[in-house]
This record gives sequence, structure tokens and C-alpha cells, in this order.
Amino acid sequence: MMKVLVTGGCGFIASHVVDAYVDQGHEVVIVDNLSTGKMENKNKKANLYRVDICEDGVAEVFAREKPDVVNHHAAQISVPLSVEKPLLDAETNIKGTIRLLELSKEYGVKKFLFSSTGGAIYGEAERVPTDEDYPPVPASPYAISKFACEKYIQYYHKQFGLKYTILRYSNVFGPRQIPHGEAGVVAIFAEKLLNGQHPTLNHFPDEKRGMIRDYCFVKDIARASILATESQKVGIFNIGTGKGTHTIDLYRETIIALRNNGTIIPQAFDEPRRDVARAGDIRVSTLDPTKAKRDLDWEAAYDLAGGLLETIQWYSGHAA
Repeated sequence: MMKVLVTGGCGFIASHVVDAYVDQGHEVVIVDNLSTGKMENKNKKANLYRVDICEDGVAEVFAREKPDVVNHHAAQISVPLSVEKPLLDAETNIKGTIRLLELSKEYGVKKFLFSSTGGAIYGEAERVPTDEDYPPVPASPYAISKFACEKYIQYYHKQFGLKYTILRYSNVFGPRQIPHGEAGVVAIFAEKLLNGQHPTLNHFPDEKRGMIRDYCFVKDIARASILATESQKVGIFNIGTGKGTHTIDLYRETIIALRNNGTIIPQAFDEPRRDVARAGDIRVSTLDPTKAKRDLDWEAAYDLAGGLLETIQWYSGHAA
């Protein structure tokens, strides 16, 4: 058993990571300022410190808890906000990460795990699915900050021997996701349809089916953290399915899952409303997970339909 400190542990992805650690018998400490995280997501067996990673109070948590492992998920996650307020983005994502690395060095943390981004870092890649050797082309302050954090983590490994695993996530979906942010399209579709609203599909003029994304279920994502924590491997790993799905196919699968769960969807909603692609939208983003399979023994267990069914069941029980 290890003591694991999870930042952002009341948020969408990290709360599932906390659940997975607890299920494995580890002691979990959560650091979360609850700016986007929710108390209802908190695992009852985890100890919560309502602290911002950018504030001095986080040092007191390290001094008191002395974690074996740090799993860092807390972040400013909005690409549009990073464009609007790049300094705020850097303050949270870069300076917050450096603060955690300094404390990890000071208190003898054995391993540092970092949640990074696949699609945003690789940009409009020419090689699809994209592997870890593809040169990153971060196209937003958010992506730049995540890439900078990766470099700082690698520096702390080389300079101070801090072992690390960087997990570059594809588009994550599942229970507890809020209908905001770049990867929140499943949440957006589900909540709108459950509330009797007609969702909109954004697409480029020459591709009416929408963008192509690699949708990975959050429980698969959480399992990657468990395997990475147990592994002695150091490095960067793509965590995704390697399969691309057009937005229109995701929309139709969401409607099927809702109807199978007993939700009445008007026939007029079988096709979504249409709008143009947003600034910064990437046409294709899928990740090659071969390295994670080889070195971490990780691969996605859920297909899109299976993950959507669990997601829809959760949203149906939490509909406004």
C-alpha cells in the first residue's frame, strides 16, 4: 500500500483515479480548491485538503502527509480561456506544477504522475494515429503550458532522479463530466438531449460528419494511472483507443444509448443542428496506444457503445 496525493481529485477524471487507487487499497490524499471539482465526486475514504496548488498551503499538506506518489491532475483546462488569459493559464498549469515538483523533491516522493493532453499537444498531426515520437506542435497557451510542464518534469527526473510517468490523454468521456471544455462533447450531447434540447454539431464546410476524435472511457483512463503507478517504467505514454470517431457517429451512438436507457428522443433530433467549426478546432486527433500496451500492459477495455451506456445511465440519474 502507498500513500498517493491526487491533485484535482474531486474533478471529473481525477475523482475516478482516486476511486481506482482506493479500490486497490492505497491511502489517498486529495488536494483540490473545488473551483471546478465537486464534493459529490469525493471518495469517502480519501482525505481532502481544500487547497490551491498555486498557494503556500500545499506545502503544509506535503509536510503533514509525506506522500509516496503524486498524481497531478489539477489544471486550468479551457483552451479558449488560455487564449483569453494566457498568464492565468501559465500561473496555474506551469507554476503550479513546478511548485509540486519542488515539494516532491523536498519530501522524497518516489514517483510523479502527470496528466497531459494528446490532441492539444500534437495539433493537426500528419501521422494518424499519432505516436509519442511525433514532434509536438502546441497551438494554444493551454497546450504550450502542458508541454512546458512535461519538460520541467523531465528536468526534475534528470537533475534530481524523480521518477515520472506522463500520460497524454485522448478525448476522455464518462460519468461526472461537466458539459464544458474541449473534450466535453459527450456531456454536452447527453445533457441537452435529456433536457429536451436540440444539440449542435460543429464541422468544417468540407466535412459534414464533423471532426474525428479518439474517445476513451474514463474508467480506462483511471486504470492507466494504476498501472503507471505500479510500473517502474519512466516516460511519456499515449492513453487512447487508437480509433477515430466522427462527431456525427458519436451523436447517433449517444441517441441510441439514451433510447436504450428509456429516454424518449424526438425523431426531429435524429439529426443535429449544424454550425461551423470553432477557432482552433482540429480536424483529426487519434492517439497510438502501442507503447502503453507494450510497457504498461494497458489498453482500452471499453468500446464506445459500452462506455456511452454507463455514461448515459449516470446522466439519466443526474438530469437537471
